[in-house]
Amino acid sequence: MTGLIETVRAPLFVPANRPERFAKAAASGADAVILDLEDAVADADKAAARAKLRCDFTDLPVMVRINASATSPHEADLAAVADLKPAAVILPKAELPSEIEAVSRQTDVPVIALIESALGLANARAIAGVDGAVRLAFGSIDYCADLGCEHLRDILLPVRTELVLASRLAGIAAPIDGVTAQLDDPRISHDDARHARDLGMTGKLCIHPKQIDAVKRAFAPTPAEIDWAERVLAAGDGAVSVDGAMVDAPVRIRARAILSRRD
Repeated sequence: MTGLIETVRAPLFVPANRPERFAKAAASGADAVILDLEDAVADADKAAARAKLRCDFTDLPVMVRINASATSPHEADLAAVADLKPAAVILPKAELPSEIEAVSRQTDVPVIALIESALGLANARAIAGVDGAVRLAFGSIDYCADLGCEHLRDILLPVRTELVLASRLAGIAAPIDGVTAQLDDPRISHDDARHARDLGMTGKLCIHPKQIDAVKRAFAPTPAEIDWAERVLAAGDGAVSVDGAMVDAPVRIRARAILSRRD
């Protein structure tokens, strides 16, 4: 199942205390479902939400976003995840390698570290290198709240780049980008996901079914890219020319990467 987590592009959040929505989320076109015990569930409902966790409603990977390490529900969340054994557990407000180690040890479940603060970003390379960490994800809205900065692409460009670099250096799958809050225009989700893809990210968190198709299309290669990649690989070895541009080994690596993203 870890291999599936590494290729997830468009996972969809669903509140963990709304089990009547679980199957609908799985049928939405998402390639994974995230049962959310954190922001989507009020404090008074968290215990009931833990009791409703399940994975048997779908063959898709099911992940659980627990509450952060410093919060009171955290230990009970860990126990619930350890019993359930979902495909992955998402740790919000991840800031220290020791937090990832503890979650992995106590649940025996692959961990996705959600980077949402200055300290989390400063430790992203160490966090990505922890045994049990399978991917990083970017909680961009919380990150901006932590730093008091605007939620703008140019401001967040160094952060996204650092998460891609940290993942690459640790040898884990590329990171998952944060949510697009605007729900009424899928074009914005597509544009945001395309930006993340261009930076080297390979997935994006979704908070509404309307966003899923737009996000999946953004991470898939276009027909023009597929055509170019096929012609590059058919052009032969050594230094050759395609469309007037030189093709050598690094270009062939990019062509293979494009074709690997085809569904």
